[in-house]
Amino acid sequence: MNRKLVAAAVGALLAPVLVVLNPAGIASAHGYVSSPASRQAQCAQHTVQCGQIQYEPQSVEGPKGLKSCNGGLSQFAELNDNSKGWRAAPVGRTVTFTWTFTARHRTSNYQYFIGSQKIAEVSGNNQQPPATVAHQVNLGSHTGRQTVLAVWNIADTANAFYACIDLQVS
Repeated sequence: MNRKLVAAAVGALLAPVLVVLNPAGIASAHGYVSSPASRQAQCAQHTVQCGQIQYEPQSVEGPKGLKSCNGGLSQFAELNDNSKGWRAAPVGRTVTFTWTFTARHRTSNYQYFIGSQKIAEVSGNNQQPPATVAHQVNLGSHTGRQTVLAVWNIADTANAFYACIDLQVS
């Protein structure tokens, strides 16, 4: 009887340690805009000097409905910093955004915003996407330097993935 209590106590003590030591299983997945290079892609490519996001550009995941480049994650706060020197891709009024996925969740939709204005929404048809997906988005009357917030709303959790893309629209 004593051995069972000791084993249970040891298990109860080790469980939280294992959760803390094994977060990689949680952060090993997901997706980001790879072209034009999103802010996290620029970090991963070392175009801009960044912290932890350079190692996991696919991990900007937060609750659905946010309007921030970092998905509400404090460890990726630098993605919200407009003074960081993000390179703006030269584009026309229509842009093809390419998502790269490391885990392919069933998809509700993809949304694209400039400021608070939604400029496009593409249905995901509650399907699992292929490894890459491209959307052609019309930027409307927006010109000059713009930051597009791209959101991948996944269907199988309450979360979404976020990416900001800096553009110079001619």
